[in-house]
Amino acid sequence: MRKDAWTREELILALNLYWKIPYSKISGSSNPQINEIAPLIGRSPGAVAYKLMNFTSLDAERINKGNKGKSSAGLKDKQIWDEYFGEWEKLAYDNAVIIAKRKNETLEAQSQIQDDLILTSGKERERIIKDRINQSDFRQRILASYNMRCCITGLDIPSLLVASHIIPWSKDENERLNPRNGLCLNSLHDKAFDRGLQLV
Repeated sequence: MRKDAWTREELILALNLYWKIPYSKISGSSNPQINEIAPLIGRSPGAVAYKLMNFTSLDAERINKGNKGKSSAGLKDKQIWDEYFGEWEKLAYDNAVIIAKRKNETLEAQSQIQDDLILTSGKERERIIKDRINQSDFRQRILASYNMRCCITGLDIPSLLVASHIIPWSKDENERLNPRNGLCLNSLHDKAFDRGLQLV
């Protein structure tokens, strides 16, 4: 088991993962997301789960809900937290770049959008890649913050759940990826919400 200090890249991967897992699902032995990322970080699933619990001790929102996490968050943990908190697009993109590098893949392959890029290049290509990465990360963050359940009906079938923006994507660039700007809704209620219909 590794005992050396976490690198900046490892902390970025762990922090991005932190926002995609409900607090109750942080477990090094049974969480598939942790088990998938642990080899890329080069740590055991238990070590990754412990690091996520360290981040919980820096998260005022989760602390206010009674989830204190571990009290051993270090200076590097806090620096990464402070650097990326509120910088959702930067975190998602930097995470994707690190994963692509560690898997020896291109960003296009890593974000599964090769077909969308056949006739594009330059800034348009970069925008498509970033948008796909951002949309995927936003969805995972919202579903995690609602414990994979529709906030109105309690439906817990992930394929029927949508991460709905409270402030629409086109209205405020700074709020596009903010986890506090999202609701986890089932597909029907998401459509109603988008059209401004009353949900209750």
